[in-house]
Amino acid sequence: MDFFSKKNKKMLLIFPPQWTPVSPHYALAALIGQLKTKGYSAKAIDLNVEFYSEILTKDYLNFINEKIKKDYVRLFTNIRKIYTKGKKADKYSLDEQCEIYKFGKIKKFISSDDTYYTRVPNTIQFALEVIRSKERFFQPVNLIKAMNIVDYALNLISIAYAPLNLEFEACYHSFMKLDFEHIKHFVFHKESNIFWDFFKKRLDEIKAENASFIAISLNSSSQLIAGLTLTYLLKKYTKAHINIGGNFFGRIKEEVMKHPEMSMFCDSISIEEGEGPIIEMAKYINDEIPIEKVPNLIYFKNKKAYLTEKMTPVKLNEMANLNLDDYALDKYFCPNIVLPYQTSRGCYWGKCTFCDQDFGQEFNVKSIDKVIQEIKEIKEKYNISHFELIDESVSPTYLKDLSEKIIKTNINPKFFCDARLETAFDEATLKLAGKAGLKMVMWGLESGSKKIMESINKGIDLEKRFDILKLANKYGIWNFAFIFFGYPLETKDDARETIKMIANHNDIINSYGRSVFTMGKHSKIAVSPEEFGITKILKQKEEFSPSIDFECIGMSKKELDEIIEECKQTSLIHYKNPLWMYLRYREWLFLYIDKFGLDWVSNYTVKM
Repeated sequence: MDFFSKKNKKMLLIFPPQWTPVSPHYALAALIGQLKTKGYSAKAIDLNVEFYSEILTKDYLNFINEKIKKDYVRLFTNIRKIYTKGKKADKYSLDEQCEIYKFGKIKKFISSDDTYYTRVPNTIQFALEVIRSKERFFQPVNLIKAMNIVDYALNLISIAYAPLNLEFEACYHSFMKLDFEHIKHFVFHKESNIFWDFFKKRLDEIKAENASFIAISLNSSSQLIAGLTLTYLLKKYTKAHINIGGNFFGRIKEEVMKHPEMSMFCDSISIEEGEGPIIEMAKYINDEIPIEKVPNLIYFKNKKAYLTEKMTPVKLNEMANLNLDDYALDKYFCPNIVLPYQTSRGCYWGKCTFCDQDFGQEFNVKSIDKVIQEIKEIKEKYNISHFELIDESVSPTYLKDLSEKIIKTNINPKFFCDARLETAFDEATLKLAGKAGLKMVMWGLESGSKKIMESINKGIDLEKRFDILKLANKYGIWNFAFIFFGYPLETKDDARETIKMIANHNDIINSYGRSVFTMGKHSKIAVSPEEFGITKILKQKEEFSPSIDFECIGMSKKELDEIIEECKQTSLIHYKNPLWMYLRYREWLFLYIDKFGLDWVSNYTVKM
């Protein structure tokens, strides 16, 4: 009887804004599965999708319009008192800078003759119905119109809470640096913190759960303001142990250890892989072990930060199935859930010099029999048939074996994945994968320059990678190519090789995603930067940033901006105005490919 009563202490896992709200995040579903399978009382709440569902409503947008009018009057009065012509921005206090910036945004908005904003509150319901509709979502004209309305709505909200900038896929603050004091300042800067009122309204509902442990999953800087606002309120108004998980703070644990003041926001921070430590945390919450025995944990006590021992990660084969019982799946901004799913953790190659995506993970692979069993359960239990394999990279051998098993068992999922352009992706493998339901592969194409590809140690046959793309297209598989600019050794000529590669292969590179190189603190480059053209490591301006600033022998900032613009203009010529550029999220593009096929989507040109 005592055993069961111990396990009745409730654990609440919350996913805070801001994250693109098109599907449930993998982490919470995995952790809830672990806890419930072990007999612990646990519940998940996705406050991210609830947040977007609340602010994208007629009533809220009408409130925003009224707020902007009132703020204009208030700021006009305030700024007359503090503003001096010719005074430099840094001579004003941080709060004064924010007020001046916000007033400028509102003044420009009020003087604008763009009448679209006035129609947004009355059209937002139409937009959301289109995005969630199993019919109208697949009508490009309606979907593009719907997302334009959402853009206007979020821009309107951003004006009301400037200098905060809120989008469907991002949240950032024009004045916030990634250091403790700045972050703390803007958590309590209620004029720009849209999340403050949102969370306060939900406190009673969260307190009613009567949880002894409440954790949030914080995976990106876009969640920082919201996440820390939430944990501060929970720490103040509940008696629960407040924990922060996710991989953001795990990447900067040394800096976090220097700030025991983080205890104002939480009692502990979980780092690295969490499926094993969450069970140990449950034991602590249920008075079975002391907190010192909970692994992978930074905890705060007596104004000091302590780091516990690292735990050997739980193998994927030993983990419980994903649990989505607590999710309102119809709330997501997508007509069909595309569920993140993992068949391997870490990267089997793990040698690319620019990458640190698998930091804190140990490579291991889930058995194909377990994958088949889980997908079958998810389909039957939650009526989900579309999956994104969130592995760092799916190997050719694994994809071939998985495809054979899918076909044999006839479970018929539709899926997409990331992969490396290895010659082992031969015709037999891609034919099988296409038949098994693979609709899209996100390939690490990276660069058109041989020099850059050799420096990043991609480890593939550069001459044969386009043959793989041709074969994929032959079997109906969409090729999405990742490229990036700004590698430390990259010159403008090197970068133009990448632009040329994209332009000259637009028949088999069906779409691409462009990014700019940042040097992660845990990348291979960071270990010996001088070998990769880095001439100087700059003093870290933002202690909580997971990347490092540097100077290099490659392109200047001005040259990099010019190359990015050149890439944009060249793409417009060679890709015309393709539909895929308007299907902003990989999940949406995937659903369109599944619905209409590769040829239809690639040939669809949006008429402006």
